[in-house]
Amino acid sequence: MNYLSVENISKSYGERVLFDNVSFGINKDQKIAFIAKNGSGKTTIMNIINGFDEPDTGQVVIRKEIKMAFLSQNNNLQDELTIEESIFASDNEVLKIIERYEKALENPNDEEAYQKAFDDMDRHNAWDFETQFKQILYKLKLEDLKMKVNNMSGGQKKRLSLAIILISKPDLLILDEPTNHLDLEMIEWLEDYFAKENITLFMVTHDRFFLERVCNEIIELDNGKIYQYKGNYSYYLQKKEERIASENASIDKAQNLFVKELAWMRRQPKARTTKSKSRQDDFYVIKEKAESRRKENVVELEINMERMGSKVIEMVKLSKSFHPETSGKTILKDFSYSFQRGERIGIIGKNGTGKSTFLNILTQTLQPDSGKVIIGDTIKIGYYTQSGINPKPGQKVIDIIKEYGEYIPLTKGKIISASQLLERFLFDAKKQYDFVEKLSGGELKRLYLCTVLIQNPNFLILDEPTNDLDIVTLNVLESFLLDYPGCLVVVSHDRYFMDKIVDHLFVFRGEGEIEDFPGNYSDFRAYEDSAEPKALQSVSTEKSNWKEKQTKAGLTFNEQKEFQKIEKEIKDLEYQKKQIEQEFSEGKVSDDKIEAKANELQKIIQSLEEKEERWFDLSSKME
Repeated sequence: MNYLSVENISKSYGERVLFDNVSFGINKDQKIAFIAKNGSGKTTIMNIINGFDEPDTGQVVIRKEIKMAFLSQNNNLQDELTIEESIFASDNEVLKIIERYEKALENPNDEEAYQKAFDDMDRHNAWDFETQFKQILYKLKLEDLKMKVNNMSGGQKKRLSLAIILISKPDLLILDEPTNHLDLEMIEWLEDYFAKENITLFMVTHDRFFLERVCNEIIELDNGKIYQYKGNYSYYLQKKEERIASENASIDKAQNLFVKELAWMRRQPKARTTKSKSRQDDFYVIKEKAESRRKENVVELEINMERMGSKVIEMVKLSKSFHPETSGKTILKDFSYSFQRGERIGIIGKNGTGKSTFLNILTQTLQPDSGKVIIGDTIKIGYYTQSGINPKPGQKVIDIIKEYGEYIPLTKGKIISASQLLERFLFDAKKQYDFVEKLSGGELKRLYLCTVLIQNPNFLILDEPTNDLDIVTLNVLESFLLDYPGCLVVVSHDRYFMDKIVDHLFVFRGEGEIEDFPGNYSDFRAYEDSAEPKALQSVSTEKSNWKEKQTKAGLTFNEQKEFQKIEKEIKDLEYQKKQIEQEFSEGKVSDDKIEAKANELQKIIQSLEEKEERWFDLSSKME
């Protein structure tokens, strides 16, 4: 069954033609990845499909009865709503029933309203649905349903937008970079979810493991044309290579024929017969084919790395905590390590375990509580951070590079101009004079990478370098890093990238525990899976059948309501506890409020213990 058809759409901006007469379809149960270089029109096509932009020609036809949802890079959440309210704002009928049931739990005195809500849950089989959506929230670390959107980080908002879409269960799900802002554990869960769910997907992603394991078809926009591959990422790589080889062979053949026909054209008299006129027309077709060889514009990375001495960087007995006097968060605990020349380390761990803090201590932008960082005299650090470029108002692309000089030294004594360097990073003469604020996310990342590398570092630190880079640029970056002779430290959620370029891992386990693992990410996953059974059980294991739990003998009607209410109260208290602990760990509590906050935390902990004790009492009656 066809869900959506893109029919002969074209789009131009002035003289620049993004794409012309592009057509493809999305059918039921397809899981399609949409691949294109940055700046080639990928985002424009996504916007046209979702009705945010209009094509110059052609149309998008969507089947009337299907429900379509779109996860964009920009969230469309309402700041004044809580997580729970944002979820229930959906027009999903079952969610409305669950919302009424949740409200009935908050008002235990209205037995009639509770019974009606309970019966509706029964009638629409909403118990399983509730368990499923709470599992999604649990996996995406959105367990505090009372948290307001305006208090959430950018990553939390992205995860909430993803959760809302998954919970709504649309017929067709369109995703723009769904793995951004997710840690590795979340990415792997989402990967499994999409691989198993009977859902139709159309997505843009640069996560090549995701492409490999989830997608069964790949559509590529290449030089303004659409190419379709019925398979995963490995199949796509193989078939694309075969296609390009075939195209080049065809072009070579056309070029040989063109030479012969050109000679014939030059020999012919002006008066031509009908037969020669037909051959003349064919000549122009051959000429166009012969001149159609692909122009592969690829980023060229080349630096004149500073000489590295025998002493690199030594970290000696480092410790770092945030407000240890109030049981705050421990990041480092007596950590020592001596970096060796040419070492390539990947850093992995859940969000919040201290990876960025570690990098800031390593680069001496943050001081440890104890211990020291000793940097060798010849070491020049290049630090690619997640914050990226902060251009001045009205600054142009060329101005950013000229801050480092009009001419840039390369290897073997070569020198190139700032403009020539930008061309190597795919910024043509026209693009170099664009305002920086007009650049796409991928172009900004590419420009930032350029500014880090032209400083010729011999100790390179990359914090999430793969976000917003297209697959072609990623492959070039990987090739450069494989040949990079200096030290390399990388934090990334891109498992494919990590597998290719690192030799061993620092695994941040939390609470100051850092494990040095001798292998890449795939080696680590294989080790973890074989060393112990799956530690993280589904949240639905404990609450596998809420309906059955409530109707078991042993609980009175009022106890059933109390049981449900306590579960919600426990979650609220856990959130309040977590919020205060986070305030302490991030240093947000002023000195004059420390005692009051500490007392408030103690009261919450005491109340939590009482609620949990009552929960266990009621649970024991159901056994």
